[in-house]
Amino acid sequence: MNSETGGTGSEDSDVVLYEVRGSVAVVTMNRPEYRNAQNSVMTYALDAAFVRAVEDDEVKVILLNGNGRHFSAGHDIGTPGRDVDAEYENRAVLWWDHVRKTGGDQRFAREMEVYLGMCRRWREIPKPTIAVVHGACIAGGLMLSWVCDMIVASEDAFFSDPVVRMGIPGVEYFAHPWVLGPRRAKEILFTGQRFTAAEALDWGMLNRVVPRENLESEAFALAEQIASMPSFGLALTKKAVNQCEDLMGMRSGMDSVFGLHHFAHSHNAEVASDSLGGMDARSMKTSAEQASNTGRG
Repeated sequence: MNSETGGTGSEDSDVVLYEVRGSVAVVTMNRPEYRNAQNSVMTYALDAAFVRAVEDDEVKVILLNGNGRHFSAGHDIGTPGRDVDAEYENRAVLWWDHVRKTGGDQRFAREMEVYLGMCRRWREIPKPTIAVVHGACIAGGLMLSWVCDMIVASEDAFFSDPVVRMGIPGVEYFAHPWVLGPRRAKEILFTGQRFTAAEALDWGMLNRVVPRENLESEAFALAEQIASMPSFGLALTKKAVNQCEDLMGMRSGMDSVFGLHHFAHSHNAEVASDSLGGMDARSMKTSAEQASNTGRG
């Protein structure tokens, strides 16, 4: 077993861990004290880990998981490590960096690179990817799981995209109608309620739901089964399915919604205290818990 760390060289260089077990690379988000909230350091460390796995001919399948009690609480909107002004060399898009830009220019440039762009980049990884989800998978956490080819979740996993509470039509990687179907997508967005692993499996979002204690072993068994297939055949098959999904309108639909997303940010900045409609991590968490308590019976 080979265990190493991926990162950016900052004091947070261990926010993503990289390990190879046989033919499977394990990429682990490692901000457990913040429920693996995704800041820029983590984003670029994830990208470096994925690149490393792609370039290693011995790696056939990539697993993505989260350290601690939760997979990911989403984008970092309030921890001490939030780094919205951090400067990195763009990898996902050919656009100017957001640093020292203002207003809509700053938000558009940053989110196109760090959120939408990176998710699209990772969706195109030519090796099968499996999200291994437990605990919370919220908003930006959904994006990280949805770019993976398959999702294996534990029975205790729960999901939501509560971003409409900010007056924003969902997260930047707007795959909801294709992943969930239009009516379920509207339901989870309109209500902001959490939904369970059992519900997500029934709706077709997940591949498997297993007991928490079996999550790692089940995910590895699936990865090893996939790894027995020819690598180039897997890459072409993945590309074939992704292309068909895009022909169903996913990519162009996502582009159009990204514009609405930024229109909502601009509206918030004009009529509220900030581009997030005055919401922060604590208020979003409280709202989600209240919605769950008054949700479906």
